[in-house]
Amino acid sequence: MIELFRVGFVSVTLVDVLDIVLVAVLIYAVYSALRATVAVQILFGLLALVLLSFIVSSANMKALSWVISSIMNIWLLAFIVLFQPELRRVLTDITHTRLFRVFGRRGIEQTIEEVLEAVKELSEKHIGALIIFTRGQNIKVTIETGIPLKAVVSAELLVSIFNPRSPLHDGAVVIEGNTIVAARCILPLSNQRKLGNRNLGTRHRAALGISEQSDVLTLVVSEETGAISIAERGTLTMGLSLAELRERLYRQSSRETTLTLVE
Repeated sequence: MIELFRVGFVSVTLVDVLDIVLVAVLIYAVYSALRATVAVQILFGLLALVLLSFIVSSANMKALSWVISSIMNIWLLAFIVLFQPELRRVLTDITHTRLFRVFGRRGIEQTIEEVLEAVKELSEKHIGALIIFTRGQNIKVTIETGIPLKAVVSAELLVSIFNPRSPLHDGAVVIEGNTIVAARCILPLSNQRKLGNRNLGTRHRAALGISEQSDVLTLVVSEETGAISIAERGTLTMGLSLAELRERLYRQSSRETTLTLVE
């Protein structure tokens, strides 16, 4: 390896410079994400220990190096345990970057096709359902009202959940990525009871209610007629075809990777 320069007895190569730059960029990225939280103080302490460990290792102080290494392991574990929400938010922000969206596109398309297949069967059989795209907004309060599932999205599973004989059919089913995270969740109802001369049922009012309170896109399958509708920003569009629905969902998937399914 070509030596760029020497600091005392330490030889510095191009790989060493690249290594330092990448570590610096990584540290700055983590700091930028955590600087508004208490976690950044512990992060500084951990970085100080890393620097001290490098110094004592260079000085060949084996006992002190072992002590610092042991403390670092405990400190790192405590950092992960105490600041799970902050670290989860950082990882979520990273996965929402353009690079990760490109790699995750195939999974999103498969999930949409499974949902479309389920909606087609539900519509033909006049089984009521409602689908909500959350656009990345946290609807944790809604999720916590339901029953955890943690199951991979499939048309067969969605149809079975929405079957009127299923104990989980009543309420909301929430999907994140390609995973059904919860079923039987409770949604708020809109005060709007009519659209023109038509009375709105509970599902349509639920679709409007969640779209009025959160930045979401909701898809409704009518139990009475099998018609497909979409509610967005408090506005309900009724009578969509499957082709129009597919276009709307793919347009939505270009911006977000999280969807929620509600019955």
